[in-house]
Amino acid sequence: MVTTKRVTAAAAAVAAATVLAGCAGLQSMGGGGWTPLIAGTRGLENFNQVGQANWVAAEGAVQASSGGREPAYLVTRQSYGDFTIRAEFWASDDANSGIFVRCQEPTRITDENCYEANIFDQRPDPTYGTGAIVKVAPVAQPMPKAGGKWNTYEVTARRDHLVLVLNGVKTVDTRNAKFARGPIALQWGRGTIKWRKVEIRPL
Repeated sequence: MVTTKRVTAAAAAVAAATVLAGCAGLQSMGGGGWTPLIAGTRGLENFNQVGQANWVAAEGAVQASSGGREPAYLVTRQSYGDFTIRAEFWASDDANSGIFVRCQEPTRITDENCYEANIFDQRPDPTYGTGAIVKVAPVAQPMPKAGGKWNTYEVTARRDHLVLVLNGVKTVDTRNAKFARGPIALQWGRGTIKWRKVEIRPL
């Protein structure tokens, strides 16, 4: 009986430690003022889906690999003004994707009514390819490539100051006052895009 009680107590202690470790992991992920939008396969509930794409939570990420004729988006339910958004993503070589910020029309996402931090290695005109803000700030050539690997992307918007950092390298540092606030959208345009971690910190 004593042995059984000891085993039961030990099992309970292990279970409690596991729960506490899980809680600690969640807290650290949201620490430092960061709020997780996507964490592995969790987070689709933080977005509205616009357009047709096969968004699924699988293989440790939120991903899409096919859709309709037009691009599709995961659009945040909240709007943001000054912030840094940090994303870990994997893109196929032919992927057309991006992080759209301060969007003005949440149901009609374009590079005309948002700032688009581009992910598009095969863009015919590489001036506004991967690492650029489309139609606002070109990327230095040769354009950085994101296809076929995991990458990190940081987009910082503070008033009219916009900064992009791709894999630790600053690709854009510009000023533009066209848009001040709006939702954020993650794009699927073609190919395969996987979002493993997306978090945001207000400034």
